Amino acid sequence: MTNYPEVKNKDLVGSYPAFGKSGGGYVWDEVLEYRVWCHPHDGALDIYEGDDYYYAFDSYEGAFEFSGENAGSEEPLALILQEEYIDEAEPGNYIHVKEQRVTEWPVEFLSRPKRNQNTIPDFFSPNAPDNRLQILRGLA
Repeated sequence: MTNYPEVKNKDLVGSYPAFGKSGGGYVWDEVLEYRVWCHPHDGALDIYEGDDYYYAFDSYEGAFEFSGENAGSEEPLALILQEEYIDEAEPGNYIHVKEQRVTEWPVEFLSRPKRNQNTIPDFFSPNAPDNRLQILRGLA
């Protein structure tokens, strides 16, 4: 099975707000929890009068197992913390945002290296490669 990062604090799993930002930002600092969203209209148990809901997990493996065993469940997502991030308001127009946010990501995005003190400065450096995204992928 794929080895995704551990969550920052197992004791806080399930305590984060259900709705945050969605995707984006290019970099990650911490994984807060793994989530599996369930949809009654797709066959999940209807426990909230037709509303979608999620289960929170402290590991990707637990979330993956649950999603495979329960009808109406999505593939796991990662709830991540970004202490700062890169916004792309328009294609190729990148902005360094220095504020904290919590967002859901496809777990595959966690294959990118965790942000370090040089990631964002290197991305915006005049010496960055033509394809700046290589920096975020750990290839430059």
